[in-house]
Parts: sequence; C-alpha cells; structure tokens
Amino acid sequence: MSLNQLAYEQNLSVVKDLTPQSLWQWFARICATPHPSYHEEALANDIVAWASSRGMTAYRDGVGNVIIKKNASQGYEHHPTIALQAHLDMVPQANADTVHDFTTDPIRLRIHPEDGEWLMATGTTLGADNGIGMASCLAVLDSDDIAHPPLEVLLTMTEETGMIGVFGLQPQTLSAQMMINTDTEEIGEVYIGCAGGIDADMSLKVDWQASTFDTAIDLTIKGLRGGHSGIDIHKNRGNAIKILARILADVQAQFADRFGISAITGGTLRNAIPREASVSIACQAADKDAILAIIDQSIATITGEICQGEPKFTAVINDANAPSQVLDTQSTAKAIHLMNILPSGVVRYSDVVADTVETSLSFGKAQLTADALECTLLIRSLIESGKAAVCQTLSSIATLAGADVKFDGDYVGWTPDTGSAITATTMRLYTDILGHAPEIKVIHAGLECGLIKTSHPTLDIVSIGPTIKNAHSPDEMVHIPSVVTYWTLLTQILANVPKA
Repeated sequence: MSLNQLAYEQNLSVVKDLTPQSLWQWFARICATPHPSYHEEALANDIVAWASSRGMTAYRDGVGNVIIKKNASQGYEHHPTIALQAHLDMVPQANADTVHDFTTDPIRLRIHPEDGEWLMATGTTLGADNGIGMASCLAVLDSDDIAHPPLEVLLTMTEETGMIGVFGLQPQTLSAQMMINTDTEEIGEVYIGCAGGIDADMSLKVDWQASTFDTAIDLTIKGLRGGHSGIDIHKNRGNAIKILARILADVQAQFADRFGISAITGGTLRNAIPREASVSIACQAADKDAILAIIDQSIATITGEICQGEPKFTAVINDANAPSQVLDTQSTAKAIHLMNILPSGVVRYSDVVADTVETSLSFGKAQLTADALECTLLIRSLIESGKAAVCQTLSSIATLAGADVKFDGDYVGWTPDTGSAITATTMRLYTDILGHAPEIKVIHAGLECGLIKTSHPTLDIVSIGPTIKNAHSPDEMVHIPSVVTYWTLLTQILANVPKA
C-alpha cells in the first residue's frame, strides 16, 4: 500500500495554513503512506522515486536505508559535506476504541481543538517521531532557495524496534564530515549524547489444567498516559502491567488456590510504557463477590496513589463465561509473582549529567501463550556497565523464578564530544534565534547517533528537533510554533556550516 491520495489531500487541508509550507506538505505525504516499523517499503520507495525524478542521486542500501545526495547550492560548492538524518518508521499505537490497521490505513491529522498550537492524529500515534525530522530533510532537498553545502540525507529503516537500519549501515556509505540528527523532541535543547540499550525477553513455562470453576471475571486496566519508555520513564507514568500484577497479588494473598487465570495480555511494544493490560480470572460463584471486593479495594488504593499523574486511569470489570482450562495453581502463583517482581522505572540517576536518568528499564509487554508467560523489557543506560548490571539483576530474577531470559538487540550509546564543531555552531545560532543559550542535553533514549558513529567514527554529530509530546502513544502531538523555530535553526546551520 503506497500513498493514499485522498488521505494526502485531507491531511494537506489540515496543514495548509502552517509554515514552513514545504515541510508540512511533506509531513502530510508521509502520514498518508503507512510506515510502521517493518512496513516502510512503500514510503522508502516513494521517496527514492521522487528524489531520482528531481535529478538527485538516490538509492537504498543492502538493509533498505534511503541515501540521497544533492549538490551544493551556488557559492557553497567547496564547503564540507553535511548529512541530515531521520528514521523512516513510526510507532504504531492506537486507542482501544480506534479501529486502525497501521499497515494499510493512513494517519489522519487534526489540530488540537483547544488552543490550535498542536498537531495530533485521530485516535493513533502521530508519527511526528521522526516524521517531522524526515519531512524537514525532504523539504531541504525539495527547495531551490535554501543555502547549503553538498548534502547527504540518510533515512534509516526500523529504528523503533531494533535500529535495524543503522546496524546494517556500511562504512563509507556517507562522505559527510558532519551530521544533523533530527530526532530530538524538545525545542531549545541540543543533544550531544544518548543512552544505549538492550532487550530482555523472559519466558516462564506454565502448565494448564481443566477448569472446575463455574464463573469468571475479566479485568482491564486502561486510560493510562503511556509514553516513551526512555524519555518519559522518570515521570511516574503508570505501567498497566505492573498495576495489573499488583491487583492480582492482592487476590493471590487471600485466595491462593481458589481462583485461576486463563488469559493475560499487556502492552504492545517494548519501547512504549504500557497503557492497557487485562486478565481473565476464573473462580467459584460463591467466591466471586469476595474477589471483586479485593479487586475494588486494590483499585481504590492505586487510584489514590496515581490520580494526580494519571487522572484517566480506570479499571473495567466485566462478567465472563467460565473457561475450559486455567493455569494450574503453581503456574498461577509463579506468573503473578514474576509480573509483580519484575522492575520497571528509573534504576539510577547520573552523577555526571545533572537531572538525567543514567539507567532504567521498562516492562513493556506481557503475554500468556499456550506454553509460557512471555515478558519483554527494554534496558537503557548512558554507561555500558549500567546495562550489564540490570541484565545481571534480571538473570537473578529469572533464576529464582524458574524462568529463562535472553538478551538481544544490544546497541551502544552516543558519547558526548566536547570539541564538536557542529555543536558549537548550533549553539551560537540557536542563541541568536532564542535570545538565550539553549540547553545542552544527553537524552535517555536510543538515538541512532552512537551506532552511526560505529560505522563512521569521525562523523561530527549534533541532534535537534521541535517539541513533541507523548511520543509512542495516541496522545502524541507536535507543537506547531516550535517547528518554525526548528526549521529556522536547521536552515541557518546549513548556511553557516563550519569549514573542516
């Protein structure tokens, strides 16, 4: 499925009065072409075809990354080449009441109804992460009146679920000496470093038995804010899986073997804080009211704790038919204890960078299958030893729980370069634009810069971007005025690239 022309025209009607117009036109086009992780082919091919039709060198490398090269504008022919970089994919998250197939359905844009300063999607993630950055790269290529040195644009594959594109980026793909990464999500901030990460997949084998229970309860946790598992990990966002586990532990403490579990599901992505989770609890009709009372009390306690930060938190309880089979008593207890003990949140703040999370982990997914309770966690750290320490903790938990754990997708962080010429230029120009100095930051998320420097170690990189809130959730939105500021900065950097 490629560009949806009708959706494109509808999206254009939403952004038609926004500036810079070329950037917003490209964003409307990107949103009209489905591009969740692992499904970026149509968008990538569309971009390559467009660039080639404009006489630019454009191709896809062995892993599907898009590389586009454009000659310098007049007077900039002898300046050093600069690269612009974004990723092609978006995080596919939709509200429970939104029917949306991210592989075929376009993202439909809308302006926030209250103040008109924020652009959102309708019931889904917006894809401003990293669609706005991608749109800015393409708008620069599309322009005939922006001053710039020789340009290389790198659009990478499947960043959100494993950084596949940059893992496969070959040395010398780029000739640029400097790069602007466009994946930062706060105006007025300049990022010069990021966390590395690694996935942890824990599997607890379970046994089933024929159910002797005569009724059941379906419990669903919903209404949580969710968000980015790195950037938002310190904000006390509720984790639906952990809340569900806590409620089940309260039931377990009083009812032990007098109930069973037939289904558990929670979260959808390793890198998004889970907004929803559900369980099916089987019991005897004679125990049902008592179990419901425990659940109600647990929900009331949790609501009192998180109501300020999670005002829309709700727990939906429905009657259900008795299942034919449930986890046996031992598996029920072990599943509850494992979900309850698995950590999620900030592990340690940095001693080097003030007010910055050094190490964290997020419990992103839980799924009860025919054979096991499968749990997925994402570990992030600014230091390699921080990742190793959390992996060690999870290995110990797995051993005690009788579970298996595997670690995969390890990627390095991006170490700050205090002598960066592109950072110095960015800071100088940003100060002029803002009227005050921007903040220099190290982000607790997995920007691709560290891995790009693995294949291109001499590349001088800086990361900037507009303000994007609630990334990786259906509440994602981009601040329209900040896009103007970001565009001004980006184009001024290109016009003032320091000579090598």
